[in-house]
Amino acid sequence: MCLLQYLSIRYTERLAQAGAVSSVGSKGDSYDNALAESINSLYKAELVRNKGPWRGLEDLELATLEWVDWFNHHRIFHQIGRIPPAEHEENY
Repeated sequence: MCLLQYLSIRYTERLAQAGAVSSVGSKGDSYDNALAESINSLYKAELVRNKGPWRGLEDLELATLEWVDWFNHHRIFHQIGRIPPAEHEENY
């Protein structure tokens, strides 16, 4: 069993102990993970690799906050009508 499978089992057990319901996908699908992996890839390509090297963790943390703000409020997505995600959410 790989580490991720073990963590997934522990996560599911902990949710059950707390009486909580998972907010991520249904059993057996990987759609949420695919979205997370896609965003992680964009983050690494657009910020971490292109803007580094970083002087320290605080510099990367600040740059990450700026990137998330840009991603949500300024980055145009063709799939949602050529508008930023925050605008799409507001319209919804």
